[in-house]
Amino acid sequence: MEQSGTSTRLQAAVQGLASGVVSALRGGGHPHVVPVGDGAEAGDLALAAVRVLGADALLPGLVRATPPDPAEVAVFRKAVEAYPPRPDAAPTVRWSHWGMTRALRRLDPSFLPGPSAEPDTGWLEGAGWQYLTHQLAVLAPLAVPGEECAVSALAARRPVDVARGFVRAVRRRDWRQAAGAGRWLTLLPGVPDTVGLEAGLDFVELMGGQDPLVVLQVQAARAARTGAPV
Repeated sequence: MEQSGTSTRLQAAVQGLASGVVSALRGGGHPHVVPVGDGAEAGDLALAAVRVLGADALLPGLVRATPPDPAEVAVFRKAVEAYPPRPDAAPTVRWSHWGMTRALRRLDPSFLPGPSAEPDTGWLEGAGWQYLTHQLAVLAPLAVPGEECAVSALAARRPVDVARGFVRAVRRRDWRQAAGAGRWLTLLPGVPDTVGLEAGLDFVELMGGQDPLVVLQVQAARAARTGAPV
């Protein structure tokens, strides 16, 4: 029961954090995106929520070129340092952590995490389009304009497969996966016009808009396409 309660609180914290990011991306003047918390439990919960959301916790500052409050960066840094990938961590966990360190290096020059070599992408080489889309959706925080990495390079070689995955996710009503895939598609060259990405993202937001994690991905996609408040 205690574990279930902790999981519920963490989910609520992640949703709240995602809502704050959405507000900031929309130009809502959200004063603090990353919560500093009060007390040990609140602090731990905030750190865990930041780790779940990954680099997207600092997305408004990266996209809008308006760095967040130093206190927020400090909490983000603490989350990076508190949750390093375990030796047996899944590739997506390793890449998510790498994406967080990349974001932190841009906003905190004092952060020196050691070697910044990218994790391996071997698990995605030759992957089927369904699996590829699923994994890219999990790694949607890496889809940031002007920020290249091995994952984005791999995705750029397979725009048609990602587009197929986006359409499949919409048809299956998997709004989180559709939103994450759509975010990648906004950055990929060679996306077929027949996908109707703009209308597709509108539909994903309409149908999945009760989930802040879906809205975050859609707003991030729009910010990438327009470079202006969405």
